[in-house]
Amino acid sequence: MPDTMTTPRVNADFLNSQAGPGRAMPEVEIDGPNRFINRELSWLAFNWRVMAEAENPAVPLLERLRFLAISGANLDEFYTVRVAGLRGMVRAGVMSASSDGLAPPEQLRRIEADARALMARQQEAWKELRGLMKAEGIEVLGPSELRAADRRLLEPFFFEQVFPILTPLAVDPAHPFPFIASGGFAMGLKLRRETDGEVLEALLPVPAQVQRFVTLPGGSKGQIRLLPLEGLLEVFVTRLFPGYSMLGLCAFRILRDSDLEVEEEAEDLVREFETALKRRRRGEVMRLKMTADAPPDLRETIVEALGVEQHEVVEIPGIIGIAALSELCRIDRPDLLWQPFTPRVPERVQDFEGDIFAAIRQKDMLLHHPYETFDVVVRFVQQAARDPDVVAIKQTLYRTSRDSPIVAALCEAAEDGKSVTALVEIKARFDEAANIRQSRQLERAGAQVVYGFIDWKTHAKLSLVVRREGGELVTYSHLGTGNYHPGTAGIYTDLSLFTCDRVMGRDVGQVFNYVTGYIKPESLEKVAISPHMIKPRILEGLEAEIAHAKAGRPAQVWVKVNSITEPEVIDALYGASRAGVKIDMVVRGICSLRPGVAGLSDNIRVKSIIGRFLEHSRIVAFGNGYGLPSTEARVYISSADWMERNLNRRIESLVEITNPTVHAQIMDQIMAANMHDQAQSWVAQPDGRFERHEAVPGAALFNCHRFFMQNPSLSGRGRAGAQDVAPLVNAHD
Repeated sequence: MPDTMTTPRVNADFLNSQAGPGRAMPEVEIDGPNRFINRELSWLAFNWRVMAEAENPAVPLLERLRFLAISGANLDEFYTVRVAGLRGMVRAGVMSASSDGLAPPEQLRRIEADARALMARQQEAWKELRGLMKAEGIEVLGPSELRAADRRLLEPFFFEQVFPILTPLAVDPAHPFPFIASGGFAMGLKLRRETDGEVLEALLPVPAQVQRFVTLPGGSKGQIRLLPLEGLLEVFVTRLFPGYSMLGLCAFRILRDSDLEVEEEAEDLVREFETALKRRRRGEVMRLKMTADAPPDLRETIVEALGVEQHEVVEIPGIIGIAALSELCRIDRPDLLWQPFTPRVPERVQDFEGDIFAAIRQKDMLLHHPYETFDVVVRFVQQAARDPDVVAIKQTLYRTSRDSPIVAALCEAAEDGKSVTALVEIKARFDEAANIRQSRQLERAGAQVVYGFIDWKTHAKLSLVVRREGGELVTYSHLGTGNYHPGTAGIYTDLSLFTCDRVMGRDVGQVFNYVTGYIKPESLEKVAISPHMIKPRILEGLEAEIAHAKAGRPAQVWVKVNSITEPEVIDALYGASRAGVKIDMVVRGICSLRPGVAGLSDNIRVKSIIGRFLEHSRIVAFGNGYGLPSTEARVYISSADWMERNLNRRIESLVEITNPTVHAQIMDQIMAANMHDQAQSWVAQPDGRFERHEAVPGAALFNCHRFFMQNPSLSGRGRAGAQDVAPLVNAHD
């Protein structure tokens, strides 16, 4: 933390404070590339914030472990996709700099230094957490810590549950080094044959089909003792190689380039992706992690066989595969986890005895997930599938669960003879295989499956139900900020808007027609889509606020996104700041904008909220000459982050909120609470660092996640009324 005697106190309560004067940064030129922060380094800064929660004593112990595992999984994906892309540019001789002025080689150099520091910090955190777990009766042991009785008790498990799926592999001229898939984990062995002393090098792939941590039998009451799977293999390795003695061993794990390259003109996009998924397994090795005490000659054999450079090898003094620690979070110790939370069913849905259509007909309804159950979204599609008056359903699917109840409902509707159109985005990274599988299932049921544009991902979250009512067709729409995935909906904060507004339904219908038939909408009234309309709408909103500022009226903007990197939008925000517009932003992840720089962004503040739930909803509010919060503000929810890909190369949606109750819910509850949050907030500094909110000794810190868990949302109250809803502020002009 900074010295409060020499630097200002870090205050994340944007709701009740004003932006201070910007910090002088002579090295940042208003028109120079360093007015932007490098995207990749900003992402690493985000993952440092995730890792910091593993060190946060205010977080329950096993939840701290979960944050550590998430930081490991995040870093793995970052290397297999983003770093792989940069290395591909270097190999191809592409030296063009990113918007912040850094060429690919310099980006790689900085990434490598920061990532290695992060990996070292992860191991330190694991060492600390392992000690704290031991104090709580959960002990993770190494092979040397096992007693003779432990080894005897483990032997049946090894031979019955592990041995049958092990494949020891000799490495010699007759047995070339085997292929190991991305994420593959193996042990390298150096053995001596006892009969003649001949040395054998071998590999033992660690099977992914067995859990990473084995529970040791025979522990005392209330004590849980665990052994990593690689430790179990080390204990019994000589049983796999009878007649040999162990000279040395190491564990290693590799990551391969997992970014897919697909021919844009592929005649059959699904078949092309099925082929590309097989190529992904065989991508170039991006990183080799190896135990730090590996025998030098064994280490060299593995490095040469995998074709990696020495600088791509990371020696780990602790556990390899930090992401695997998530398995330990499933230990039955509820006292070491967050207190259980059950999402609410909106009272308005209960008023109508679960009839979603009746609840929507009464008035628009906004659900705030995970505080309000995603089951309502699932039931919306299920009810449509089983309702004899429903004639058509249209649905986008970007990411969803393996046994998706929404896909099942769409299949049921199609089999019942309803017109079902499913827009499946098979370019959803790491979910391509699941989406292909489900598209085949939908086609077999009789649904019309569309894959959208070849060169643009369809990322908009839309559902449309057409129902015959009293001789006319009524359209019910669902527009969301998150995926139709029941699993992630339990931990991602997202918004679901339900409406039977005719104009909204007509707009959503045109969007579906655009993606299925390339019929570009001539006019949309309440919905905007990228890549044609969202960025211009954002820029128009900022220009309007500049005009209000110049006219002496209040000029203010609130933004909530996951990431912001789009240069034109960032420059427009800078321009608005210089014109006097007050801009407060909640940016969870990547932020290429520099806030609080004198002469550039004095009036811009940015914070990141990292807590129990993953912030995922996208919202923007323009004061419209009244400041914020205000009943006159123009408020939008969106599926799009403010990144080049989302605004320029994807099909995304931006929806203006006109219903007064929903408008108030977003302004006075959701955005106000996010702006007020202190307990989970990190404030962005002009140099790209993020610092935690600095508490006043003895003062309670406001936690927006806790607020949402404890207070019902405004638009779902139904007959219960809104009297007991607790807005943070009263809407005002």
